[in-house]
Amino acid sequence: MANDALTPLTALSPLDGRYRGKVAALAELFSESGLIRERIKVELAWLEALSDEPGIPEFPPLAAPTRAHLASVVEEFGVADAQRVKAIERTTNHDVKAMEYWLRERFADAADIARAVAFIHFACTSEDINNLAYGRMLVAARREVLLPALNGLREELRALAHAHAALPMLARTHGQPATPTTLGKEFANVASRLDRAVAAFADAAMPGKLNGAVGNYNAHLAAYPDVDWEALARRVVTALGLDFNAYTTQIEPHDGLVALFDALARINSVLIDLDRDLWGYISLGYFRQKARQGEVGSSTMPHKVNPIDFENSEGNLGIANALLRHFAEKLPISRWQRDLSDSTVLRNVGVALGHALLGWSNCRQGLSSLEADPARLAADLDANWEVLAEAIQTVLRRYGVADAYEQLKSLTRGRDGTSRESLHAFIDTLQIPTEAKNRLKALTPATYIGKAAELAKRI
Repeated sequence: MANDALTPLTALSPLDGRYRGKVAALAELFSESGLIRERIKVELAWLEALSDEPGIPEFPPLAAPTRAHLASVVEEFGVADAQRVKAIERTTNHDVKAMEYWLRERFADAADIARAVAFIHFACTSEDINNLAYGRMLVAARREVLLPALNGLREELRALAHAHAALPMLARTHGQPATPTTLGKEFANVASRLDRAVAAFADAAMPGKLNGAVGNYNAHLAAYPDVDWEALARRVVTALGLDFNAYTTQIEPHDGLVALFDALARINSVLIDLDRDLWGYISLGYFRQKARQGEVGSSTMPHKVNPIDFENSEGNLGIANALLRHFAEKLPISRWQRDLSDSTVLRNVGVALGHALLGWSNCRQGLSSLEADPARLAADLDANWEVLAEAIQTVLRRYGVADAYEQLKSLTRGRDGTSRESLHAFIDTLQIPTEAKNRLKALTPATYIGKAAELAKRI
């Protein structure tokens, strides 16, 4: 089917096709047009800074109307402008140089700039522009899209922790019945992990550089030896919302990006863990899933309500992490003062973030469909009285009973049919205070939950 029109049905990437609606907010930031727009913002910030530098008499300060014109160019930059830049690039075969030429075209009628057109991209290497553009894109994505989505997910987990704080649940270690917990406490565990991981992501610094071809201001000083170029570069970088990096080669070494991507991958790993656990709890019957009107679970088995949201979440988060971890390994490495292998990698940052955002959306959709089944949870607890062996042997240790662990191991390990009656009969034989016996006999698997409910409510 020959058709040059890009639509959700013809897109190569599922992020631009099937899932476009769920990740559209990132497309505005990380599309080719978005990248060009950020490059222009950086170029014009540098141009204004040069005009304000007293040590550059050939470029006097821009007039207020001209500054307003510069701001409007960024604000109004659209697809037609991006297409013109790409048309120029077909000749230059260089994306940043094409953008520079477009700026010269765009301001040909602006007298202030036309008189000093040589100061567009003055003393810059492409990476002076690119590293700041990508840094700004990531900061904006974190602030405007990613953190709001994560905060929404955290609040849903917190609400589930509180709602089910006191609902007892049989825990499983190594897949086997273990000391009980509560359903809410398990959600609280994830919410707490996510709090720490999100804080690291939110706090990751985003460095930027503006120091020329190999990081030493060589061309800058050749032209204007008396200008404090480092101070000027620092002002521009920080005004663009980034942290200034004084020590670089031709490229900013991407260590800040790596910290951000590592933090994001840790968030995704926490949520993959959640996806798999919830998948298992659904399989055990601890949760029912709300059936959606008109939805089909299987093309041949009409009864199926599959945990597809958690499966899709796991798959998308896995793709995101594969990319994020490649970024973290690749981006800090560049041969000598610069090679171009980071360029094509950075163009896929939006892809990684898109799969992460999609995975979070899948997870939230799955959470919204869950309904706990207290009867199933209670039945599982009542079928596993042997989990009280831990409590009994620990009380026996308190009172100095010899071989406490071994006695309970002999009574319960690998045996079918451990029951309330068999445990109570054992307790009656113990040489411990009556009050301790009564406390042990009052325990059930459903009440042996320690501080789980309190901890769940506290998150």
